[in-house]
Amino acid sequence: QVHLIESGGELVQAGGPLRLSCVASGLTFSKYALGWFRQAPGEEREFVAGISWGGSHTRYADSVKGRFTVTRENAANTSYLQMNNLKPEDTAVYYCGTDSLPWTTVVVPSAARYNNWGQGTQVTVSS
Repeated sequence: QVHLIESGGELVQAGGPLRLSCVASGLTFSKYALGWFRQAPGEEREFVAGISWGGSHTRYADSVKGRFTVTRENAANTSYLQMNNLKPEDTAVYYCGTDSLPWTTVVVPSAARYNNWGQGTQVTVSS
C-alpha cells in the first residue's frame, strides 16, 4: 500500500523560512515525478512546485518562483520543499503527490495528474 506523509508545517512569521518533507513508502519512489500542491479554505488545490523522477527538471508556480525550491533524495524516498520569504498568502494545507505515470520528465501542474496524496501539513504565515 502506498503512503505519502508530509511534515514540517507550522506557524511562521512573514518573511521567515520553512522546509516541508514528503516521505513515500510502498512504491518505487524514484520512478515518479513528485508534485507539491496547496489548498486554502474554500479554494481548489493548486500547484506549487514539482520535480521529475530523477530531479533534473523542476517547475514552479509563478507565485512561488524565486522563493521556493523543490528537491528530492530518491535513496531516502523523500522530497523537500524549501520555502523562503513566506507571505501570508502562502497559508494553506500543503500536499505532495506522485505522478500517475512513471518516468516522465515533464512536470505537469495539474492535480488531476497526481495520486497517492498524503494527509497534508498546515502552513500558517502570520503578518
